[in-house]
Amino acid sequence: MRRQQQSVAVLVTLYVVVVVLALGGRIQQVESHKDQPLSGIAIHETTFHLNDKAHVKASPTLLGSNGQHSEFVLVEFTSPHPSDDDWIGVFSPADFNASTCPGDNKMVSLPRLCSAPIKFQYANFSNPRYSNTGTGSLNLQLINQRSDFSFALFSGGLLNPKLVAVSNKVAFENPNAPVYPRLALGKEWDTMTVTWTSGYGLKIAEPVVEWGVKGGERKLSPAGTLTFARNTMCGAPARTVGWRDPGYIHTAFLKELWPNAKYTYRVGHRLTNDAFVWSKEYQFKSTPFPGQNSLQQVVIFGDMGKAEVDGTNEYNDFQRASLNTTKQLIKDLKKTDAVFHIGDICYANGYLSQWDQFTAQIEPIASTGLDSGGECGVPAETMFYVPAQNRAKFWYSSDYGMFRFCVADTEHDWREGTEQYKFIEQCLASVDRKTQPWLIFLAHRVLGYSSTSFYAEEGSFGEPMGRDSLQKLWQKYKVDIAIYGHAHNYERTCPSVCTSDEKTNYKGTFNGTIHIVAGGAGAGLAEFSDLQPNWSIVRDYDYGFLKLTAANYSNLLFEYKKSSDGTVHDSFKISRDYRDVLACAVDSCPATTLAS
Repeated sequence: MRRQQQSVAVLVTLYVVVVVLALGGRIQQVESHKDQPLSGIAIHETTFHLNDKAHVKASPTLLGSNGQHSEFVLVEFTSPHPSDDDWIGVFSPADFNASTCPGDNKMVSLPRLCSAPIKFQYANFSNPRYSNTGTGSLNLQLINQRSDFSFALFSGGLLNPKLVAVSNKVAFENPNAPVYPRLALGKEWDTMTVTWTSGYGLKIAEPVVEWGVKGGERKLSPAGTLTFARNTMCGAPARTVGWRDPGYIHTAFLKELWPNAKYTYRVGHRLTNDAFVWSKEYQFKSTPFPGQNSLQQVVIFGDMGKAEVDGTNEYNDFQRASLNTTKQLIKDLKKTDAVFHIGDICYANGYLSQWDQFTAQIEPIASTGLDSGGECGVPAETMFYVPAQNRAKFWYSSDYGMFRFCVADTEHDWREGTEQYKFIEQCLASVDRKTQPWLIFLAHRVLGYSSTSFYAEEGSFGEPMGRDSLQKLWQKYKVDIAIYGHAHNYERTCPSVCTSDEKTNYKGTFNGTIHIVAGGAGAGLAEFSDLQPNWSIVRDYDYGFLKLTAANYSNLLFEYKKSSDGTVHDSFKISRDYRDVLACAVDSCPATTLAS
């Protein structure tokens, strides 16, 4: 029997997603990247054994009558021949049987099932005597995904599924409703973007955002609309059993924002009859002016993934910790200004329904403040806005008050002489350290240092050639901290030159970049090597996230917090004046001076 899991809500002020695409080249395999649980269902092997004595009933049949986009459904079922291998699949659209299978599906017998369920659970999950009584029930959470739902009872386990009974249909009152808004910083400091999903194409409705300073005059801004089709996917399962229509993705730009101001907004659509369909109202706080001296608190993590609050689609607890991470963000909500997720976002791995599940999970966060299973990165680059100059090249800079973030795209060449290398140097060189003293380098794959086992076994302790070109840039431009994901754990190095015993309070002139791995936000953990290198001063095989607090131009606090209870497991301070930034340090001054 599978144990029940408790629900958890999610909330924070601003969610800036660093999207990482797998577009080719050498890919470092990560042992902790488990298979998508839906991939364990041999749905194409399904045979039909419909039984008049087996029944499935779902209630209520109408969801979202009060405007909500998430609701629990009671699924009751009976079987004349129960087994511990029986399971319930949730399908959307509700009519999931097809006479032909589009895409690359090659099936041999009719009738056929051509799409995987969007979630599943064993019949005995909350019914320990199901195999004896043949009766059971499940409380399953549904989110608005632009179509209706049905529930199917299968026997034969996941590898030899036999369809026994199908339920009545369940639907949201408005399946096309605008849902799951997510904010991101624009290309300019005074611009915020808001992206959302709906079932409204441009032929039937015009996407708009109504927004303004809280309590002030509001205005309408138009939004652009994108979508993608099955044939834009690279292969299975995204083109086959994992395909699901993504709906329409809309993005609007809210410009000329006042710094540190509270704004309210709602997203919606103007129909052809001039009536409006609106979401509920949300709010956010705009970013501070670049260089503004005020308390600024930023959360950073990578590799969170998603988890179902009802316990379905479990990865053998592969991503349950993502709920703990978001729970801790709620507790620290009033002390968080922005959140950066540095890659490996959803782990949909070609099952497109999971992107809706992910955007729903992070919606309360996002609205306020690898090899991709044949996806080719298309869902990620469409569903999330990133302030890059080219959406195919996800490197960019971002200013947040006293912080300058230089974000690399580790799926593209970063070596000296490349386009990305030139961008990285320009980003590091162009910041005014007098007003933006805290220079942070972000990337998904570890371009610095990691003693995670898969890196250590190769002898590189990081991506091959990762440090070869970038080390001199970090040192020359005195990058304070470099942060990575990809390795699912936490690790901190000493500054680039490990010449001091100091570990918690770095003062005065720059000694070197501190490298951090923060890939333990929720996906299954990755083991460290048995040998701990001398540059690795803290390692933690557990889930957690980072928090950077800039008190002013001279003082920065770094904290690594546990996802389980929010306690601070590791921390250090940097105290440095502008004159310390100007001073020469190891490898950080030119080889010749005016005097020479």
